[in-house]
Amino acid sequence: MTPRSLCLLVTLLASALLAACSTPPTTRVVLLPQADGKPSAVVVSTEDGEETLSQPYERATAKLGAHGAPNVDKADPERVKQQNKTLFELMPPPAQSFTVYFEVGGTVLTAASQVTMNEALAAALARSGGEIVVTGHTDTVGAQARNDNLSLTRALEIRQLFIARDFPPVRIEAVGRGERDLAVRTADEVAEPRNRRVTIEVR
Repeated sequence: MTPRSLCLLVTLLASALLAACSTPPTTRVVLLPQADGKPSAVVVSTEDGEETLSQPYERATAKLGAHGAPNVDKADPERVKQQNKTLFELMPPPAQSFTVYFEVGGTVLTAASQVTMNEALAAALARSGGEIVVTGHTDTVGAQARNDNLSLTRALEIRQLFIARDFPPVRIEAVGRGERDLAVRTADEVAEPRNRRVTIEVR
């Protein structure tokens, strides 16, 4: 089996574990839905052919010694969950996303974002072994190079807040995107507060 498109690790692991739980001489692979609802796919191959699973709970069955591509059908979600209770209990919770906003031109959080920051900190600390991706953004005021630096500085400031609460630095990635990924499309030199932000993904 080889993945053709990017899938959540939990989806691929779950699919592999479900396959491993099958009793020879039959191998079954069930594609589980991603926690965020995004599409995923996995290719199931035999010596004689392959099939792509791209819908949640699609199932591929390959019998030892049989010819042709795997047979594809739809598994019953409730039955899959009942038969693999331990697997589903071990799956990590879905990623959580937070967005904090900044006062114009600097790294000072708005008052409302102080509350959001506390929520993000609590969510991160509640996840044993979790990881955090912090991405800084700016509005379109100023030169692109300056905004690149400012967005990274904002991301690093947020990263430091997690470190100050004893979250391991090696599990926090901070990047700056400048004005490349605007939340609200504007012309150049527009001070749009919704673009002065840092997104925090706790996973």
